[in-house]
Amino acid sequence: MSEVKYTESDIKTLSTREQMRLRPGMWIGKLGDGSQPDDGIYTLIKEVMDNSVDEFIMGAGKSIELAIGVGNVVTVRDYGRGIPLNSLADAVSKINTSGKYGSEAFKKTVGLNGVGVKAVNMLSSSFMARSVRGGEARTVTFERGVETSDRWESGVNEKDGTLISYVVDTEVFGEYVYNMEYVEQRVRNYTYLNTGLTIKLNGEPYVSKNGLLDLLNENLGEEPLYEPIHLTGNDIEVVITHGTGYGESYFSFVNSQYTSQGGTHQAAFREAIAKTVKEFYRKDFAPEDIRGSIVAAISISVEEPEFESQTKIKLGSRTMSPGGPTIRQFVLDFVKEQLDNYLHKHPATAETLGKKITENEKERKAISGVQKKARELAKKVSLNNRKLRDSKVHFGDKDARAEQTMIFITEGNSASGSITKSRDVHTQAVFSLRGKPLNTYGLTKKVVYENEEFNLLQAALNIEEGVEDLRYNKVIIATDADVDGMHIRLLMMTFFLQFFPEVIRQGHLFVLQTPLFRVRNKKETVYCYSETERAQAVKRLGGASGTGAEITRFKGLGEISADEFKEFIGEDMRLESVRLSKGDSIGDVLSFYMGTNTPERRDFVIDNLRIEADYVE
Repeated sequence: MSEVKYTESDIKTLSTREQMRLRPGMWIGKLGDGSQPDDGIYTLIKEVMDNSVDEFIMGAGKSIELAIGVGNVVTVRDYGRGIPLNSLADAVSKINTSGKYGSEAFKKTVGLNGVGVKAVNMLSSSFMARSVRGGEARTVTFERGVETSDRWESGVNEKDGTLISYVVDTEVFGEYVYNMEYVEQRVRNYTYLNTGLTIKLNGEPYVSKNGLLDLLNENLGEEPLYEPIHLTGNDIEVVITHGTGYGESYFSFVNSQYTSQGGTHQAAFREAIAKTVKEFYRKDFAPEDIRGSIVAAISISVEEPEFESQTKIKLGSRTMSPGGPTIRQFVLDFVKEQLDNYLHKHPATAETLGKKITENEKERKAISGVQKKARELAKKVSLNNRKLRDSKVHFGDKDARAEQTMIFITEGNSASGSITKSRDVHTQAVFSLRGKPLNTYGLTKKVVYENEEFNLLQAALNIEEGVEDLRYNKVIIATDADVDGMHIRLLMMTFFLQFFPEVIRQGHLFVLQTPLFRVRNKKETVYCYSETERAQAVKRLGGASGTGAEITRFKGLGEISADEFKEFIGEDMRLESVRLSKGDSIGDVLSFYMGTNTPERRDFVIDNLRIEADYVE
């Protein structure tokens, strides 16, 4: 191999604008097309909304208006203090320019590094910022981060505040569509964490009177065993209850930011609950028995919080404020005092909780023998697990690619073989099922250890003790798009819903969408995921009559070659998120789809049956 020359011309210096547009992932995480709740277009909304919410936190303005209109125009109007007019242009365009560097004007806010709204500006095809203060106003506009106009006004009859309007640039993001359900959930989270704040989303108002208690009640998905325990104090609010399912479910927040991956505050919360309950009952309960089936939420306010990435989904701070108490001690002290007092004052709740812990303990001990053998088996096969083709990087690693890690759960050797040959070995793992797995609806967790396949999958994901150490960011069910494949999808979803619902609640479970058709002529090949896409491709590649196009209908993943599979699990991979919507009851969902209610399910299938024509090559 000849030596590649490396000269002065290879060294380049980019402006902040150029660097942001070239490497947007460094600033906002992934891009995406809007189909996933963590796609970049929602991160940009959050960056603008955070600033407006910070105004409310600082006592300025009680309402915010968010609108997403025709042409994907996003507009956010708050009624806070308004950005100081002389600094408006710099505040929205110059990196490391912020009112939050050691300023008394902002305390315990999320945006501290002067990055967020600048990223929105640089990544938008058009961007406008307007500030109104005491009858004076200034409006600046930009195109792809370059200023195009600057207008000052006097004597305006508008309330003080800031208005930001922008259109995300398709040159950077490609085509995208806003899923309003994702936007609505973000808006609801803001209101839960800021009682008294009204946010209007496209004109519809959202407001919370009871904070985290409203959040928990609206996201439980089942009747709690006892009325949720709601405790509030300076810089902290928690809600605790127990359900009947498996696992632990937490909603954790810092300064109104949803920390989906937890962090130091959530770890302290889990520890504090176990410690307080043990001391209250004066029994040496195991922490997993105390926290089994728990559904809880915590929100804390921290000065100058430190997060583990720009997307701020995991708290790294150790202290509540510079020179202040540790977050761990702060949370421990609060929960110890307040939860202990509550349980003494509410003996009925204490009795119900005690019974639940005892039940968890009995079940754990009943399966301890099976559990031990299963763990030993998992360790033995982990060195040569034929079902798992592991990746080199994992979710918890300190590696820039950790967020990109994923595991495909496939059906049979042919499908797993194609994915294995075409995958990125650094970030993509493959776990092969030997056929249809067991329907776990109504079964106890003992089956996870007795069933070799489920036991090995649990070990591969590293979720036995909870999702904190999940080895892959995305767990992807990859099955054929036929009746058997759909059934396997349901069986796998049932497994996670029944035993590991947090994998779903935290947005880690997906279904891989693979093409149904390949349409090609002598010059071009198009893969189509629907009848509509097939028809469009035939019309474009086959001429007016469509006869010039060759159409192939894929019956299963095993029919797709490894070379072709690269197209479907790379940058343009189509994933469908498995989500629990507001109001969904896990028990009801499992009962309907996987239970014995045959007449109701039969009627549903008949009422919703669609028959589509098949296509021959």
